[in-house]
Amino acid sequence: MNSKWGSIYQELGLEPIINATGSVTALGGSIVAEEVREAMELSNDVYIPMTELEKKVGDEIAKILDVPAAYITSGAGSALTLAAAAFMAGKDDDKIQQLPNTKGMPNKILIQKRQRYWYDRCMEFSGGTLVEIGTEKGTSKNDLINAIDSETACVHYPVYEQDEVDENILSLEEVIEITHSKNKPVSVDAAGQIYPLENFGKYVKMGADFQCIAAKYMGAPHSTGIALGTKDVIDSISRHSFVGYESRRIRGIGRPHKIDRQEIIGVYTAVKRWMGLNHEERLSYEETKTLNIINELSAIDGIKVKIIDNIIGHQPFGLSLNIDSNVYKTNNHDFVELLKNSTPPIWTRVPDGEDSIIIHVFGMNIEQSNIVGKVIKDKLEELKH
Repeated sequence: MNSKWGSIYQELGLEPIINATGSVTALGGSIVAEEVREAMELSNDVYIPMTELEKKVGDEIAKILDVPAAYITSGAGSALTLAAAAFMAGKDDDKIQQLPNTKGMPNKILIQKRQRYWYDRCMEFSGGTLVEIGTEKGTSKNDLINAIDSETACVHYPVYEQDEVDENILSLEEVIEITHSKNKPVSVDAAGQIYPLENFGKYVKMGADFQCIAAKYMGAPHSTGIALGTKDVIDSISRHSFVGYESRRIRGIGRPHKIDRQEIIGVYTAVKRWMGLNHEERLSYEETKTLNIINELSAIDGIKVKIIDNIIGHQPFGLSLNIDSNVYKTNNHDFVELLKNSTPPIWTRVPDGEDSIIIHVFGMNIEQSNIVGKVIKDKLEELKH
């Protein structure tokens, strides 16, 4: 490995790791693309009114994606929180300043019980309350119809195009149709839905009033996201945002959601880059890293290695690894901890609800993928019964 790799962290007495987990917040999210870094550097020593910058960049991204409106936020989670605020308080300045106290406002955020997920909490930070509809067995149309009332702020829907369709829940099309028939808005968490390119902005085009994107997945800073939606919803979000707090002198909940001008330019550059990128080459590169690891492990007895052939969304390819404890003095969970203590440390995981070690190559380069394969092979050799 390059002798300079991680030196800035080593100066602090920290040990750099190889990221075999993927784009996760706990490890810093992503690597900023070279073109994005250059654009951010060009914006660094120039000041610009942030209201104008947010509006112009939002308009340009909306044109690129062919959606009504867009706004840059401090991550997809921030976009969710600001959207929830917009659905509850709208453009009423008194209500904007009243949040997170939602007295007198619709504050129920409906979500199908089988769709509950780790990040739905972001919808509550501005004062709303998540309300489950349906059961663990599923959700019917009547469940949703009967749940929507005057206190409903929106219906929220997370999207994972790369997963199998859950036939027991209402589809997004059904949710949009029912919710709009009740004159209520639909919010979509599509944080990682940036490929195929037609998925980037797809849900607003389908009729959702809002969707979020995590810009880190396309080479923008980890701390950035994009809100897409109707002009009315995005205008409301802008009023609740840190820019609205400062430029309008309205004390909304968005002040801590601050981003800088460099990040906004970074997101704009990342979107342009992503839409013009040769994605066949990108996917081939990710597949090569995956196969580097698999080929190192393919001849080893007592393990099962399988390629993850998904290319949809933000994190393509990777592999699953299962270790036979009858052959090795370890199991999947213990081996994850062992890799964290290897040299260099390799961070991976057994995701919640799964049994296999899942190794993603999103955060690696070619050289690191070779190292990962070799370290795993060597460690298993040491652990044979």
